Amino acid sequence: MFEFILKLIWILLSVFLIFIIFSRVPRNQGLTSFATKSDLLGSPNSTEKFLNNFTLALIIGYYVIAVKLNTMTTIF
Repeated sequence: MFEFILKLIWILLSVFLIFIIFSRVPRNQGLTSFATKSDLLGSPNSTEKFLNNFTLALIIGYYVIAVKLNTMTTIF
């Protein structure tokens, strides 16, 4: 039962990560973004920092669950 719940969380996490990564707007848009840039030297604002940290935490969680599932199903 624990393995089933872990696999379900892993699948939902992977779908959510795909959605977050593909929905992010790329930062490099050429010279037009440089002319209209309001941030100093392109530093990210607090929302972008939060999204970067949140995405990183989810990716780490994804790998931890993947390793746990792999060790649970591996027969020595």
